This record gives sequence, C-alpha cells and structure tokens, in this order.
Amino acid sequence: MNYLAHGYPHVDRPWFLAGTAVPDWLSVVDRRLRIRSKHAGPHADGSGSPTSELAAGILQHLADDDWFHRTPAFARVSDLLTLRFRAALPQDEGFRPALLGHIVTEIVLDGVLVERMPGVLDRYYAALARVDPREVEAAVARVAGRPAPGVAWFVQVFLRERFLADYGDARRLWRRLNQVMQRVKLEPLPVGLIADLEYAQGLVAANTEGLLAGYAGQASSG
Repeated sequence: MNYLAHGYPHVDRPWFLAGTAVPDWLSVVDRRLRIRSKHAGPHADGSGSPTSELAAGILQHLADDDWFHRTPAFARVSDLLTLRFRAALPQDEGFRPALLGHIVTEIVLDGVLVERMPGVLDRYYAALARVDPREVEAAVARVAGRPAPGVAWFVQVFLRERFLADYGDARRLWRRLNQVMQRVKLEPLPVGLIADLEYAQGLVAANTEGLLAGYAGQASSG
C-alpha cells in the first residue's frame, strides 16, 4: 500500500496519520533506518501523546502491508504488471520490472482512490499539515532509538510537492517514477512506458475492490 491507501481512514488523527507515512518517508531519507513492530509497540501506549499516536500509526502501516501483500488481487495485479514491464523493457534483465510491478500497483491504487473519493486528497494533506515536521522527526527518533535526520525536511517537501496528485495521470506518474529511478540509481524509464502505465491504471481500477478487500476491518479511525 502507499501513502493515501494507508492514511485516508485516519485523517481525524493527524499524528496517527503521520505515523502511517513514516516507513515510506524513511525509505526516502534513510533506507537503513527501518522501524519494526518491536520498536513501535512499546511507544504505542494509548496515552494519546504525539509519540504514542505516531507509533500506533507505524504499527497500522506494518499491519496494512502484511495483509495487503498477501491478497490474491495484489499477487495477480503485480505479476501481470511485472510481465508487462518486462516486455516493455527487454534489455532489462534485472529486478526492475518486478520492482515496477510492485510499486506501480501501490501508487496507482492511490490515484484510483483520489478519483473515486472527491476531496480525499485535500483532507489528507490538510490533516498532515497540522503536525510540526520538526516534532515528527523528534518523535521518529524516539521510536527508532536513534536520530532520524532528514525527516523534517522531507515532510516539508511532501506537503509542498503534493506528488500524490500526479498518480492518476500516466504522464505525470512516469515523471515521478523516474525520480524514484534516479534516487535508487537505476536507468530512467523510456517515454514509451507511459502506455503501459495507462494499462496499469485500468488494471488496478478493475481490481480495486479485491486489493482493498478486508481493509475496512483493519482500519480504525479511533
């Protein structure tokens, strides 16, 4: 799952919402820093403090990913997209087509949610804007047990760029994916892949119910 799918049921709890984004923020600013359940669990004490709420949101993210990646719909869609990307990138014999199959399934799902739930993206960003990025970085450091430099900076970038709004448009999504490719030091994706991203949008839209099956039972807005 990606940012919006993790977070949209929790916009009434800004610190919890921020916690659902923390693992993905860390994948950008410090890929070596991974917060596990054993780190977050002791801090999610139900006190309602910012650190407690953030830790509970991290636990929600981890639980979401656990069931989401085991759904038949995710396996089917990501496998179909991997085959599609492998055919579109015949010179790419590495893991990139599988990486694309995985992440495109997740981020296109966010784009589908934006289209199907008018106003949800504005509510998501407005809720996150209620937390102080510097306090988020401090809370992440407390939960992780070590400093988390860069988190406050990226939260500000995340709020300013609003890149989730690009996920419903294949050309803008292609540009965003190339930013990811640059960050992980992989070759840029050719412009011809836009047609495959359009296919991905239709495929994910057709499988949205299966991808989110059971999610309402997992999510809690407090």
